[in-house]
Amino acid sequence: MPYIHPLADVQTDQIGEDTKVWQFSVILEGAKIGANCNINALTFIENDVVIGNNVTIKSGVQVWDGLRIADNVFVGPNVTFTNDFTPRSKQHPSEFLKTAIEHHASIGANATIIGGVNIGAYALIGAGSVITKDVPSHALVYGNPAKQNGWVCQCGTKLIELNCVTCKKSYAMMNNLLTEQNRTAINDDEFYVHSLRGVA
Repeated sequence: MPYIHPLADVQTDQIGEDTKVWQFSVILEGAKIGANCNINALTFIENDVVIGNNVTIKSGVQVWDGLRIADNVFVGPNVTFTNDFTPRSKQHPSEFLKTAIEHHASIGANATIIGGVNIGAYALIGAGSVITKDVPSHALVYGNPAKQNGWVCQCGTKLIELNCVTCKKSYAMMNNLLTEQNRTAINDDEFYVHSLRGVA
């Protein structure tokens, strides 16, 4: 069973096993939340929302209608999502913008995600960034407006020459997509030298 703090207002019964919802959180009736999630205090989750398994939603986040958050996503404190380009008080569009956060993506504290974008798998969004367009899988983006500043490994480390010096994974670009490569085992010194080749 999920754990619901007695000071949370949870109206949905669609919450997976071992998910924790902390105090002063509000979750509306239509929301769907997977297993083993951590929904921190002072969060709000609207109706037309789907959240996968193993997701972390930190304090101060509002997850509005139209959000689709896949498995293993991290949403940092006070991240802001939007879902309407032309908001007016007491007026509602026929359909809210759809925003998708793909599996294992991480969004840093205080980032703003403009409605209708797609954030790719394993992408890393820097704190305070403003995301106005789609983010490719494994991309490292930050700034206002956010721009890509490299690629990150599945472990989150910034790649050097498409190699990770932390977990030793190697990648290649194929059809404009970053793809993990199988490589023969080499020792740490050889890998480090290879990773830094051409970098000054």
